[in-house]
Formats: sequence, C-alpha cells, structure tokens
Amino acid sequence: MKITAVETHVCNARMRNWVFVRVLTDEPGLHGWGEATLEWHTRAVVGAVEDLAELVVGEDPTRIEHLWQTMFRQHFWHGNDIVRGTALSGIDIALWDILGKVHGVPCHRLWGGPVRDYIRLYGHLGGGLMEDFYESDEPARFAELGRALVEQGFTAFKAMAVPPTMPLEGLGPVRHAERCVDAMREAVGEGIDLMVDCHARPSPRMGHLFARALEPFGLLWLEEPCWPERADDIAAIQRSVSTPIATGERLVGIHGFRELLEKGACSVLQPDVTHCGGLTEARRIAALAEAYRVALAPHNPQGPVSTAASIELGLATPSYLICEAVTGDVPWRAEVVTESHRIDPAGMRAFPSELPGLGVEIDLDVVRRHPFEPELLQRVYYADGSVGDW
Repeated sequence: MKITAVETHVCNARMRNWVFVRVLTDEPGLHGWGEATLEWHTRAVVGAVEDLAELVVGEDPTRIEHLWQTMFRQHFWHGNDIVRGTALSGIDIALWDILGKVHGVPCHRLWGGPVRDYIRLYGHLGGGLMEDFYESDEPARFAELGRALVEQGFTAFKAMAVPPTMPLEGLGPVRHAERCVDAMREAVGEGIDLMVDCHARPSPRMGHLFARALEPFGLLWLEEPCWPERADDIAAIQRSVSTPIATGERLVGIHGFRELLEKGACSVLQPDVTHCGGLTEARRIAALAEAYRVALAPHNPQGPVSTAASIELGLATPSYLICEAVTGDVPWRAEVVTESHRIDPAGMRAFPSELPGLGVEIDLDVVRRHPFEPELLQRVYYADGSVGDW
C-alpha cells in the first residue's frame, strides 16, 4: 500500500478557514482525513502541506512513526514552528485515520483501548460565535451567555473575562474581570465548572493580579495568564494561587511541554492536536503529563476533524480531563462532516464510536459552498495606540 496524494480542502468558517487534509492511497476507497487549521495563516499552511507531501507520497501510510520522523527532521529545518508543525499535524492525523480503517477499528483501540466510558465536553461562551466569545465585555452579557450554555447541557464552559491590558495598569481591568466572573458564577451556581482564558494578554505582573483576584471564584482553571514564552513566570503564578493554571496551546513539539512540567508551571496541559505534531506527538505529550500527574485538556476551537481526533485521543489517555467543544461558530457546522461520536445532550458527553479510524467523513460539496476567504481580522491597540495582545 502506498500514499498517492495529499490534498488540502479549505472551508471558510468566518473566524477560521478549516484546512482539511486528505491522504489518498492506492487502495480503492481508502483515504484518511486530518485537519491543519491555523487562523490567519491558511495559505502558508496549505503551502507547507504541499512541501511535506513530497516526503510522504509513494510511502507506506501505515509506517506512521517513520513518516512523522521524516516530516519533522528532513529538509534541514525541524518541524517545530507553528506553520510546518500544523501541516505535519494534519497529515499525521490523516495517517492514523487510515490505520484505523486498515484494521477496522477506531483509533483509540489502536492505542490500547478505552480507559473511560465517555469524554466530558466543555463549551465556549456563545457556543464559539466570535462576537460572543471574543467581544462580550459586560457582566450581564457574560451571565446571559453562561446560562444559555447550561441550558444547552454543558456542565463546564470557558469565557474570556480578562481584558487586554498594558504591562501594568491600575485596578480597573482587574475589578472588571471580577465583576464578569462573579456574574457568571451567580448565574450558573457552584455546580458548573468555570474556566477563564486570559489568552496570554497580561504581563506576568498583571497575570498575578488577575489570578489573585479570581481565586475566590473556584475556577476549574485559569488559562494562559501571561505569554507562553515565560515559563518561569507561569510557574510563579501557579505557585502563588490555589487556582489550577492551564497552558500549552501555542506550543509545537514535546520539548516546550517538558519545560512546563519540569518547572511545575501548570496543572493542566493543553496541546492542540492540529498544531503540536498531530496525534503521534500528542500521545508522547500525554505520556509525559501522566509521569508528572498533570491533567490533559486539549485546545480545540477548530473544525470537526480536530474534535474527532481530540476525543479519540482522550478515550485512550488516562490523564485526559475534558475536551473543548465549539458548537456555534457557524450554523452549518454539523453539515460538513458525518458525526463520529454520540453526544449526550444531558451533560454534553461524547461516547466511543466503533467506526474505524476517526469515524468522520467530510462532505466536499458543503466545503465547496464555503470557499477560502481571508479571516476576519482581530486587532488590539491600547488607549495610547500601542499594540496589544489579542
């Protein structure tokens, strides 16, 4: 069996262009689906997939580790930058989909079988609709959107209640974050888990202030309280509060995750299977997390192939805590893919499927109805006109 081609199919979903990767083989009807979605870098990723395709076409698709090493190490530059790492991830996910189909089993059975009965899902405020998740800034609106998610069945959700701040500001933004989180907690009660995503907006010192201020609300975690490049500062914030700190979505490859764990920088690792090196590297990261007894909760705001892959990973990973799930970014999301896992709306839990591989198939007719468009720009400037972090 040989790989005959690697294709990309781009589907515009407003904030993101989903980049679906299809690996074709010389076996009739046998192909695999992956995803390599990277907002604001779509054309670069498509080109990187084309470059990597030269390394794998003509090769045996079941030699996944060998092909991963080839894509990561060949052509001199290692695949640990975000564009090449995303392209590599998309191909790698598709290879696992093929291997599951070859053996007639879902991917999680290739990795030792299920270690749990279901995967708990958590929601994005507003279901992932860009205007609700990224642009809401009034406490009453946070409370309204939180109640809506609970009514939808979620027992946990994440919100961006921390505004962009300069390296040092007064109490204004900290008190605003307190009011927003307090409104959500009051609206949904203590039986619902809340997570707050700082989006790496704060400086280390502002990150400390936000973490201290939000500690009384009993968050499941506080995410990216400062730049991910500052592992020592993330570790200092983790030590200063009882709130678990989560980070890792921007890291490519196992080495950055190793540094976080060695420094005791977080309680929750968040590799993104479409960026970190695919399912192959995600499983290595998961094994490392298990050694440190740190929870795994993959970053997953992308398209439906990423979600299927993240759920399959969780079904076979002991340290896996919960899976991010976007449900309302575009109204036709469910039309683009066949559902791979049964979702129980009473609690938003995903149950294992016995479909082979990832269990998904992309409807290319739907993809063609939503061709590439430049993503909606997201720019942040401080009051004085200087550039901030989105």
